Amino acid sequence: MSNPFLPFVGTLTEVRDLALGIRLLRVRLEDEAGRAAFADYRPGQFAFLSAFGVGEVPFGLASTPARSAELEFAVARVGTVTSALHNLEVGAPVGVRGPMGNSFPMEEFRGRNLVIIGGGIGFAPLRPVIQYALDHRADYGHLTILAAARAPNLLVFREEYEEWASAPDTELHVTVDVGDETWTGNVGLVTELQAKVAPSPDNAIAITCGPPIMIKFVVQLLQKQGFAPEQIYTTLEMKMKCGLGKCGRCNIGERYVCVDGPVFSHAQILQFIDSF
Repeated sequence: MSNPFLPFVGTLTEVRDLALGIRLLRVRLEDEAGRAAFADYRPGQFAFLSAFGVGEVPFGLASTPARSAELEFAVARVGTVTSALHNLEVGAPVGVRGPMGNSFPMEEFRGRNLVIIGGGIGFAPLRPVIQYALDHRADYGHLTILAAARAPNLLVFREEYEEWASAPDTELHVTVDVGDETWTGNVGLVTELQAKVAPSPDNAIAITCGPPIMIKFVVQLLQKQGFAPEQIYTTLEMKMKCGLGKCGRCNIGERYVCVDGPVFSHAQILQFIDSF
């Protein structure tokens, strides 16, 4: 049995800017065991990415196996480890532990309309949901995507907007809190856009991810728009350290976000977070 604390060795094959202070890191796993472990990871799962000699940080996997045999991570520069990862160049070795956690129940969502609401780098774990739905388009109903950020230079995956907007039975809406001289799109909070778009709860599932304060108000508005707690899904990002439910850093009551999550329905969250 392999040691779950030992990372698989990978090589950076691409490093590119996604937004201000956010880079996409693409990793090729070098050994067969690593490739086998990540052969069928699911939307919503995460992995630890390590800069050797510095440390490791958990990130939501930002793609799907069907889209790329290599792993993709959206990394915001916010601390020591993420700064070290930002400083790496193509060809550098990295460590990867995973895949970990549960996933969005895409099979259960079949036949349902999907409403995706993401803010900032919180859109990274939602991108695999969109990719999966587009790659299995006949399995899902209408797809509504709401993308938001504080400013235009903080929107991630903008180069994919055209693919999303042009997909069958799909609509894309984008907003920023504050525009600039180049921005011609919608300006306002994501909840203002959400109120304007007014997604229907009929036969629908809503999935949201972003800053905690954004998730709070998006969920509140979804409920006002008629979505039941069982129809709302999100990901919780606690201070995960081990990823195995051993260290206790991410526990909420009897739950460990790293193993019981990070994906939860709002109905599940209400069982252990009264004020969410």
